[in-house]
Amino acid sequence: MSVGILGKKVGMTRVYDDKGAATPVTVIEAAPNVICQVKSTDKDGYQSYQVGYDDVADKRVSKPRLGHFKKKGLTPKRKLKEITFNGEELKVGDEIKVSRFEAGQLVDVIGTGKGRGFQGVVKRHKFHGSCDSHGSMMHRRPGAIGAGSTPGRVFKNQPMPGHMGSSKVTVQNLRVVQVREDDNVLLIKGAVPGPNGGYVMVRSAVKGQKNVATNGAEKKK
Repeated sequence: MSVGILGKKVGMTRVYDDKGAATPVTVIEAAPNVICQVKSTDKDGYQSYQVGYDDVADKRVSKPRLGHFKKKGLTPKRKLKEITFNGEELKVGDEIKVSRFEAGQLVDVIGTGKGRGFQGVVKRHKFHGSCDSHGSMMHRRPGAIGAGSTPGRVFKNQPMPGHMGSSKVTVQNLRVVQVREDDNVLLIKGAVPGPNGGYVMVRSAVKGQKNVATNGAEKKK
């Protein structure tokens, strides 16, 4: 079954198993998401559910969006996202909770990476740089970017200095270590994109679920 939920990255910590082995985990707070709209094939051309997360004051949302929530009789939400739940019939007002996940499950986490500002090619693209001696003035510069008289132009996607970070990042196949329903918290092994306090979406992994379910007994053909 496809599962997805919006949440907020709290930070990293570690948990210990029965043998005392430490596992680094990221804490994701995912208060119940609320179904704000049901999209149907007849009306919208496809089937999906619009979920909302993180209550916000009326003055913090635009008037069209505020009207959208008031029409449904819901509290305004800061984040909206369309998620597909295969084989389920949900209605407006239903809640999506962390209890839909289980320990050991593989998930994908989607978020916005940390912004790094304007960076040069050494940091942004891992360029080697030039020598630091003999009067060199090219320590961290990219050097020539042209291709000579033929073809006499700079190719597209040429690595250059520019804005780094603040882009959509998906980390796949992270394992859920614990699901704490009372605290609305997921503990996920490893690091996830974005800064602490950043919004993320956790969904069931698109890859590897079969091998986990069979404990590695079956191999991909």
